[in-house]
Amino acid sequence: MHPNGTHIHYYFVCWRKLWLFANGISMEHTSEVVADGKLLHETSYPQRADKYTEISIDGVKIDFYDAKNKVIHETKRSNSVEKAHEWQLKYYIYVLKKNGIDGVTGILEYPKLRITEEMVLSDEDIAYIEGIIPEIESIMIATTCPPRIKKGLCKSCAYFDFCWIEE
Repeated sequence: MHPNGTHIHYYFVCWRKLWLFANGISMEHTSEVVADGKLLHETSYPQRADKYTEISIDGVKIDFYDAKNKVIHETKRSNSVEKAHEWQLKYYIYVLKKNGIDGVTGILEYPKLRITEEMVLSDEDIAYIEGIIPEIESIMIATTCPPRIKKGLCKSCAYFDFCWIEE
């Protein structure tokens, strides 16, 4: 099982969430936070759908790719898990590079915060990604779910009730 962008993101947020999602247990449809993020994604830059391309490659879906300038635009609700956002975007750049599309950069956007960050993929980033892919895959195919780890993010997670039902 090869990881997609969501798997990469969840690897940096919570291995339990990664395992649950990879094993078909999806709670995102019940989350107000996820719904708010989707609405933000659809309404923050309404002209994007006309200007940029949505592409799917190697199991990765990139919503806004500016093919002319080779820029991926990734919009996020908040920067509370910024490291996960950065690596998800770098993974998208990595996948394009592995498929012969060189020179791609990314822009990570937080419209509510009025923050944008440019992302590039270094040789060190490539080595790091290639090192974590086997870890992610092993979590995804494990026969048991990783233990829950209480984090500050848990209360806003779509899986909160699933993980903490008896508490």
